[in-house]
Amino acid sequence: MPVWVLLSFAIVSEVAATVALRYTEGFSRLVPSVVVVVGYGASFVLLALVLQRLSLGVTYAIWAGAGTALIAAFGMLALGEEATPLKLASLGLVIAGVIGLNLSGAH
Repeated sequence: MPVWVLLSFAIVSEVAATVALRYTEGFSRLVPSVVVVVGYGASFVLLALVLQRLSLGVTYAIWAGAGTALIAAFGMLALGEEATPLKLASLGLVIAGVIGLNLSGAH
């Protein structure tokens, strides 16, 4: 499987787990708790596979940056969190950084 597909799945797994974490109510609800454990587990397994082919710095920066941007966007779009100009500009910078790392070929 292409490395970028694996990295994308790692990011999606991490985002799903983080979103589910909000609904666990202190890990007292079974389904979201299982999603958290499986999601984070899958994310780290996939990340380990990606690290066999890409550099640590670039991989982690893309994984963390994309995950952070997606979770922040989810919070604003689905949970009604405030979308201030500073927050939107900061998200834009995170996304620009991820794109810059991809274009740099530093892998």
